[in-house]
Formats: sequence, C-alpha cells, structure tokens
Amino acid sequence: MLNRSRPRYARQHGTSLVEVLVTLVILAFGLLGVAGLQAKMSLAEMESYQRSQAILALTEMTERMNANSAQATSYLNAGTLGTGDTTRPADCTAIAAGPNRDLCEWSNSLKGASEQKSAANVGGMVGAVGCITQLQAFNPALGVCSAGIYQVSVAWQGMSPTARPALACGQGSFGANEANRRVIAAAVTVGTTSCY
Repeated sequence: MLNRSRPRYARQHGTSLVEVLVTLVILAFGLLGVAGLQAKMSLAEMESYQRSQAILALTEMTERMNANSAQATSYLNAGTLGTGDTTRPADCTAIAAGPNRDLCEWSNSLKGASEQKSAANVGGMVGAVGCITQLQAFNPALGVCSAGIYQVSVAWQGMSPTARPALACGQGSFGANEANRRVIAAAVTVGTTSCY
C-alpha cells in the first residue's frame, strides 16, 4: 500500500499571511520612526537657518560699526530695531550715510527685507530684534586710556524651548516663554591711539 500523504508544506495553511502581517507591523513602526525623525530634522533645519541669518545680521552691524568707529556712540539705540520698529522707513536711501542710515538698513534687514514674497518680508528670522549697548565708555585721557566697547546683539524666536539666554536683548518680545528666545552677541572695540 502506497502512502500517498500530502507534502508537509501543503498542510501549512495561512503561515505566509501571518508572516506578511508581522512584516507590515514592523515596517509601520519603522515608518513612524522615520516620520518623527523627519519632523525633528525640519525643526532643526529651521533653527539652523535662523541662527545663520542671525550671524549674518550680527556680522553686518559689527562691520558697519568698525568701518565708522569714530561715531560708534551714535549707534547706541534706546528704541527697537527690527521687528516692531515703526520709526524707520522701509527705504533708507533718503537718509545720509552714517550711523542713522546704518541703523535703518540693519532694522530693515532684521525685519527680513532681503527677500520678499507678495510684498511681504520673508528673508529673516521670526521676530528678529537688534540691540546695541555700551559696555565700556571710550576715555582717551592720559592715565586712563580705555577703549570703547560696544555689544551688538541679535535676538529672535526659536522653534522649541531651550535654556533662557542671559543677555537682555529682546527680553519680553516673544511672550511669556523666554525659553524660546535666542540671542547671539559680539563685542566691537573702538581703540584709541592718543594714549602714549
């Protein structure tokens, strides 16, 4: 009598379907992880873009001050530069060359005037604000001979909370959550050659 039993694989009904379902579940979790990573990468890319724009704006003003160091005290600003600045015109060409024109152009740059879309400024950071303060007064008197030191700061609103910045520039400009405020700063030193 011949034993004509069916082959072993013929008795395994539905095994490949279970394997496909397990593979799909594993794949779904992997794709969810990739989607979460993509969201974090987009956030990090925006933060990086804003920081690079802030560095460009900071470098722009420090170079303007260095080029016009004889009038460095004229760059000190008590008002707002950048977002919220309504005192300076959108076109600074009518202002004579010097600190007032530099401040006007810097304010417009902080507002994102370098790029426009449908007549709206889109080329800057979110809520960018600029500050210029004096850290040390210039004093050419013999025996004292101290250089003038000025701090140029740029503040903007970040995308996610981090540690609160120690610098005061832009404080209170971004609502109650100071952890979203970002600030970078650089010092401009105006030396003296008359102290011998």
